[in-house]
Amino acid sequence: MTGPTTGSTTGPEPADLAAVSAQLGRPARGVRQVAHRCGCGLPDVVETEPRLPDGTPFPTTFYLTCPRLAAEIGRLEASGLMREWTGRLQTDPDLATAYQRAHEHYLAQREKLGHVPEIAGVSAGGMPERVKCLHALVAHSLAAGPGVNPLGDEALALLPDWGAGGPCVEIDPS
Repeated sequence: MTGPTTGSTTGPEPADLAAVSAQLGRPARGVRQVAHRCGCGLPDVVETEPRLPDGTPFPTTFYLTCPRLAAEIGRLEASGLMREWTGRLQTDPDLATAYQRAHEHYLAQREKLGHVPEIAGVSAGGMPERVKCLHALVAHSLAAGPGVNPLGDEALALLPDWGAGGPCVEIDPS
């Protein structure tokens, strides 16, 4: 893991929104704050509102934005790791319990931002019964810090330093 976990109650800075938009290749939507920064200083995870500005429910509270990190996680997903880890949830009760707690943490964090009945009880990444999206699990781990999401933490341990090459996008300073 690189970079400190950050948060702000004042909302994202315009430069952060510009960086996130450049990372995503589209305008950033529903960003509440930067939830984690890459070692290069740019956001790599944002916390999003549970309802987008157009009214659409959005269950992904912790959204991974860095394209380098997303590509590295995609390689892990392509390796079959999600199927393997879903199997572990069925045979390792301690892991299943920790993953259930991660699910509950995710829901509690989103509920602090607002109640959206359409997504009540739905977290991200397949929690609590399966592993569906390592991107969501890693984003949760980066935003919450170590020890909250066991599979997000395990995935992070398998990743290279995605910020070592400097910023993933160029931001126009104007």
